[in-house]
Amino acid sequence: MKRELRVKNPRDFQRIIQRRRFKNSKSFSVYIDTKKEMSPRFGISVPKKLGGAVLRNKTKRQVRSMVQDIGVFESDYDYIIMVRKSYFETSFEENRKDLEKLLKTVKI
Repeated sequence: MKRELRVKNPRDFQRIIQRRRFKNSKSFSVYIDTKKEMSPRFGISVPKKLGGAVLRNKTKRQVRSMVQDIGVFESDYDYIIMVRKSYFETSFEENRKDLEKLLKTVKI
């Protein structure tokens, strides 16, 4: 995923989360807000209590790959994807299907 498609600024993270438009699934929580840029952006958050830096970075790479495979780049929203603890209890393919289903239903 290209860098311009990522939410990097902490203010943007807070703005999207404070809007409180979200959906939960077993492995993810997805927050949305109307996009501020020309294209939708994605932010990925993995809490420190889920593991060390190596595991968190690996998880972020996996989630970026999932988002790229799903291909929701014609959307009208910015997304924050928060990984939950049960992410590590299921397989990559199950998590990808879960995220795909969640991104399709989160468009309120």
